[in-house]
Amino acid sequence: MKNKIFSILKKELREVFRDKKSLSMMLIIPIMIPLLVIGMSSFFDYQINKNIDNSYNVGFNYKLSDYENELTKNVKFKNKIDNEKNLEKLLEDGKLDFFITKKDNKYTIHYDQNIETSTLYVTVAEQYLNSYKSILQANYLDEFSINSKEVLDIITIDYKTISKKNNSFYANYITTYAFLFIIMAITISATYPATDTTAGEKERGTLETLLTFPIKSRDIILGKFLSVFISSIITGVLSFILTLISLLYVNKMDIYKNISILPNLNTSLITIFIIICYSALISGLCISIASYSKTFKEAQSALTPLSFISFFPGMIAFMIKIKTTTLMSIIPFLNFTQIFNDINSNNINYLHISLMFISTVFYIGLILFIIIKQYRNEKVLFNS
Repeated sequence: MKNKIFSILKKELREVFRDKKSLSMMLIIPIMIPLLVIGMSSFFDYQINKNIDNSYNVGFNYKLSDYENELTKNVKFKNKIDNEKNLEKLLEDGKLDFFITKKDNKYTIHYDQNIETSTLYVTVAEQYLNSYKSILQANYLDEFSINSKEVLDIITIDYKTISKKNNSFYANYITTYAFLFIIMAITISATYPATDTTAGEKERGTLETLLTFPIKSRDIILGKFLSVFISSIITGVLSFILTLISLLYVNKMDIYKNISILPNLNTSLITIFIIICYSALISGLCISIASYSKTFKEAQSALTPLSFISFFPGMIAFMIKIKTTTLMSIIPFLNFTQIFNDINSNNINYLHISLMFISTVFYIGLILFIIIKQYRNEKVLFNS
């Protein structure tokens, strides 16, 4: 039995590695992951540094006082003094971030709510006006020999942030999306060899020849499954290695200052274990779905939704911060991403990992059982 399975496995792997499309799916798709990690990290780093060092183009429809001139220098305003109509035109043309008009003692902030940074500009404008108001209030009180600090600073406000050690929003964001793209890369790389070894062989007529050999359907299926499984693991491990290299590169950016986004050895080993489990599940699913198709093209169309199913549940769960539960750890697709998020946050729950593994083995066994039944049914097998 082992020799027959090994013979089928050798045949299928030979075809996979000879086929340029299979190789491109297996090796080229993982290259997209470093581009994602480096690109998104660079974007976040640019945005943060931009917000820290940014100066603002601000318009005023009145002459600024000495206090205001000093204050606008401190908050890095590039001032433009003009009438309201001209300032509104400059705002529409994107030459001003916002402008402030004054009528008596009423100040109005004008901004474009259609741009992404409008909330930031409103906050900056409010902070400026509140600072100026505090200066005017202090001067007014001092004129009447009233201690302005006792009045204006009657209460003090302090800020204290609570954060987990070795954790940040951007680090979790990048590593989670990198993992989701690893899952997607595995899915895409599994679809082509699974399609070729099932619907492709039907279309070429080589499956009938294979079934004339003295080999059980079970051995044929296991050989085909293992070939897709191995190619999926290659893609997954290669993707993970490229992810580690890209994380090592971006770890030097200011956005990750004092934070190590590289996984430790324990996290890396569990991640590889998750990748292997997912590769096995998706390989069985791809072969099962493709076996029902009459042609290569039909099989590819049937397998396309798997790419979305593999990516979006995990992405949505991460965005709305769903916590992993015992039930969730046995739900296919969702459990892989949830457990990765847990171990990435140094929250390793071996019960959830064990349930993920046991449920995956059960699903794979069920899938292989269904495929073997398909291959024993000539009506399904040859679509007659």
